[in-house]
Amino acid sequence: MVSHTSPLLWPLTLCRRSWPLAPGQAAVRILGRPGVDCYCQHESGAAVLQLQFLINEGALVTACADDTLHLWNLRQRRPAVLHSLKFNRERITFCHLPFQSKWLYVGTERGNTHIVNIESFVLSGYVIMWNKAIELSTKTHPGPVVHLSDSPKDEGKLLIGFESGMVAQWDLRGKKADFRICYDEAIHSAGWHHEGKQFMCSHSDGSLSMWNLRNTTKPFQVTFPHGKIQKDGRKESCKPILKVEYKTSRNSEPFVIFSGGLSYDKAGRRPTLTIMHGKAITVLEMDYPIVEFMALCETPYNNEVQEPYAVVVLLEKDLIVVDLTQSNFPVFENPYPMDIHESPVTCTAYFADCPPNIIPILYSIGAKHKKTGYSQKEWPVAGGTWTLGSNTYPEIILTGHADGSIKFWDASAITLQMLYKLKTSKAFEKPKPVEGRAAELLEDDPFAVQMVSWCPQSRIICVVGISAHIILYRFSKYDANTQIVSLEVRLQCEAEDVISPADNENNPCFSESGSQSPQTHQQHPASPGSRTPEGSKDSIPCLKVKERMVRVPPGYQAELVIQLLWVDGEPPQQITSLDINSAYGLLAFGNCNGLAVVDYLQKTILLCMSTLDLYGGADPYQRLTRSPRRNRQSTSGLTELSDNQQSIDMERSKSPTSDHVNGHCTSPTSQPCSAGKPRVPMGPEGPRLARRGPGRPPFRKAQSAACMEISLPVSHTEVGYASRRAMLQQFHGVTMYSHDEHHTTAPYSWTDKESRENSFSRSRSSSVSSIDRDTKEAITTLQFGESYGRKSDALPTPCLWVGTSLGMVLLIPMSIPTDHEERMEEPVTIGPSGTVLMLKGSVLHFSFLDCMGALIQSPYEVWRDLNGPEDPDRPRKRKLVHFSPSSSQDTCAEGHLAVVCSERQAKVILMPSQSCLFVHNITESSFVLRADVVSVCNSVCLACFCANGHIMTLSLPSLRPLMDVNYLPLTDMRIARTFCFTNGGQALYLSSPTEIQRITYSQEMCDNLQEMLGELFTPIETPEAQNRGFLKGFFGGNSNNFDREELFGEAAAGKASRSLAQHIPGQAGMEGMKVAASGVVGDLARARIALDERGQRLGELEDRTALMMTSAESFSKHAHELMLKCKDKKWYQF
Repeated sequence: MVSHTSPLLWPLTLCRRSWPLAPGQAAVRILGRPGVDCYCQHESGAAVLQLQFLINEGALVTACADDTLHLWNLRQRRPAVLHSLKFNRERITFCHLPFQSKWLYVGTERGNTHIVNIESFVLSGYVIMWNKAIELSTKTHPGPVVHLSDSPKDEGKLLIGFESGMVAQWDLRGKKADFRICYDEAIHSAGWHHEGKQFMCSHSDGSLSMWNLRNTTKPFQVTFPHGKIQKDGRKESCKPILKVEYKTSRNSEPFVIFSGGLSYDKAGRRPTLTIMHGKAITVLEMDYPIVEFMALCETPYNNEVQEPYAVVVLLEKDLIVVDLTQSNFPVFENPYPMDIHESPVTCTAYFADCPPNIIPILYSIGAKHKKTGYSQKEWPVAGGTWTLGSNTYPEIILTGHADGSIKFWDASAITLQMLYKLKTSKAFEKPKPVEGRAAELLEDDPFAVQMVSWCPQSRIICVVGISAHIILYRFSKYDANTQIVSLEVRLQCEAEDVISPADNENNPCFSESGSQSPQTHQQHPASPGSRTPEGSKDSIPCLKVKERMVRVPPGYQAELVIQLLWVDGEPPQQITSLDINSAYGLLAFGNCNGLAVVDYLQKTILLCMSTLDLYGGADPYQRLTRSPRRNRQSTSGLTELSDNQQSIDMERSKSPTSDHVNGHCTSPTSQPCSAGKPRVPMGPEGPRLARRGPGRPPFRKAQSAACMEISLPVSHTEVGYASRRAMLQQFHGVTMYSHDEHHTTAPYSWTDKESRENSFSRSRSSSVSSIDRDTKEAITTLQFGESYGRKSDALPTPCLWVGTSLGMVLLIPMSIPTDHEERMEEPVTIGPSGTVLMLKGSVLHFSFLDCMGALIQSPYEVWRDLNGPEDPDRPRKRKLVHFSPSSSQDTCAEGHLAVVCSERQAKVILMPSQSCLFVHNITESSFVLRADVVSVCNSVCLACFCANGHIMTLSLPSLRPLMDVNYLPLTDMRIARTFCFTNGGQALYLSSPTEIQRITYSQEMCDNLQEMLGELFTPIETPEAQNRGFLKGFFGGNSNNFDREELFGEAAAGKASRSLAQHIPGQAGMEGMKVAASGVVGDLARARIALDERGQRLGELEDRTALMMTSAESFSKHAHELMLKCKDKKWYQF
């Protein structure tokens, strides 16, 4: 399981090489060099307040909101909790761990300071009580501990800051306070000068105070960095300075870095980080509120010159690093995905095993559009190592956003890397400013993305927007001058099911030819920006496409925009299904009104029909079309639905997207109120609702997948139909009714009697009849492919498979010219064949297999750059790749298998005979939300995700259950809307507003993932402390002689009270035990190697000693001989 997150309210702490982030979701994210990104989760679910690295030790301490300390082992690929310490009587407020120390100082809300042994993770008996740290004359409690730090001059001195403004330096040896400071303003943080002679405090009034240890009666300097002197001579009030860091430099003035402190004179000011360097003050404005920051320094020792070179700033929705080595303070380019939810995520798509050249091309194009002004230096956080693994393949994640943008992410490794960003709003004119009532109808997110269909082979992408529009993009490596073609579709019709058997007896089953079919328009009389009365809008789209020639940069370039039109003052219904096929050059989409097919090569509309007209004479429910005006008349059949016209109008005036999910309307404006819905009383709220009028645009606010917190049925028991139907309204976007109880599993050839029973069996009850009146059959899924449109077909032809919300499957054969010139000139013929199949529940997915069970891919067109320069080697004609069912079989008879999955059932159908070979009822107590045929381990299977949280896989074509895991209970619509399967046994969903969760159910992928995790801990040589010199060491204190073990150990301090804190051993699981065992074996091996090396060195030393002794003896011998030779000589003989 891999999680890709962006930060949200994350405190942080620094290691020399890695950077941990702790979101408020009980998780920790550890970042290192580009590619090293680890996500850890606390089982308790408590928010993480603070983190402390054991620098160069491979461990991390987290302090959580449930007053528990956790010790994480980072020496393994998957970090695990080794120990936990739960405080029972006091709340944790601040922690401090000195460098190269195993004793952790813990401040509490009561003002006490406790000491924890990191190795054993137990409390020491040494406690600094608040009443001993303050003056005896003080009558009030000093408040919680907000700061703890040891003195750079003497490690035996601990500086304790209390919230009330009191500061005390505690002598750990003498167990007394050296000095106490009582300041008028509350303290938020403090920072030492590296010499340990002075420190700085930040306060709630926006001031910074400097204190000298020689005179602690008052600060020797108080500054208001952002406080101006007013005319009356007083300082203007400022916001609190939440944190300050005081860092020194050898060759320049000290750095004073703090957050906050701005004046209150201007409302809505952006959060700032202030850098004071000498007399220069630089204010850096941030896009989001600052959560935490920390300076990166050259040395880990606090008693040396710090030499800061960067500042890491954690924002609520971003992480930035500022370069302090340059005067303009540029930021580093962040290699981690921190802007997944820069605009709320509204949809996701996951593509595995993409063409290998697509990622480099997208990255090269996206790099040209990146912001400039970044620091030229390398990313300063460089800890850990990682590898790609042995079985990697290109993976791309697409995210659609509320502002109309689409982001392409490289997901081939553990981390996400943004490749390219596409802005769909550039295809439209900016909305004109309006006043009055029209301003109230102005929408916040008219370009929000609802659905994405991408063909990586042909590099064509279709985007469905919330304003009932579709944009088709082609990829080009060259810029071009182009004019976007606009097509407008009038896909609005009024059709009802039969109200009662009596009505059907008096009306024959017929429909006038073309009377109910939607119409198409190439032009519209009024533009969206014109002052057309809201109630009289007709035949106009919701947005206005740019009509002029535009210069488009390299990348995805808009070619065609399709928009649904307003009809009789009512907005178009939102698009519920989409499919595109580059080999056919066709695009199909549908909603709760009907289906449309567009030829995007010739820019023409081939088919635009209502759902009812698609059946022809093969409608199993024998529904009758009714005049749109009959809905508004007061008839006996409609009296039971509403009391008066006012309630109908109010129901019609509801915005279709007020409850929409995945771009589907839950309250279509073209249908009357149902008996099951509460009537709107004419009270004070009635006129206000009525003023919104029936001309409400189809988009009020783009509901991101991140903000949906809708309770859903997750019980394993039988789910009530009412709750399930409410779920379908939320998810599928139309008030739909799945006739599950009337579906059978046998092949379908209906008689008149069966059709009559299917049509009238539910009309005998008034309550069920009222539900049917509120029913619209939506197009829920579409799929182009080579198939058999009729039973009599001998060869496969291009077909469009259509699935509806009533479980119906329709086949629409097509005749497409094969020659390139004819394809661009001759029309494509298309028409429903009348073929109908039936399943339980709404149809979700189609796929095709050959008779050997191999997956048949959809045909596609090989990508070619239409804007490229003239090149004789470049193909001018379209190159198509087909996967015909007849060409993939040698021994089998003509035909192929069609896999159809609905929310209750899966079937495998043999084509062209249309006989059902296998059927499997997936679930009875729940329903399927997502289904897809995926490739796993050189085979294919049907993967399903149910509303009760179960992930199931079925074999193909036999539909035998392979796996059924209760993975994730569906608690909100965010998961249902963004969940998607892909090849390789992987899936993806948006687990929170800021997190994309990738999961796998393939053992091969799990093994490969273990290789890709990399190493978090890479030990480096700890820099040696500088030699302080004899005089400085003599007069500057005796910090090097401080022994914490002697003071805090059990022998000197005793044991702490058992009721104060409870030690909880970590539960790392079998994997953690294996890793720990391998770690012990590794330690033993390293110890043995070290012992061998020591013996070798001792042997070498012995040899050198013997050689020195031999040399000394030789020297002594020669000296003795020389002495004897010169013994009898006189001085003048030399």
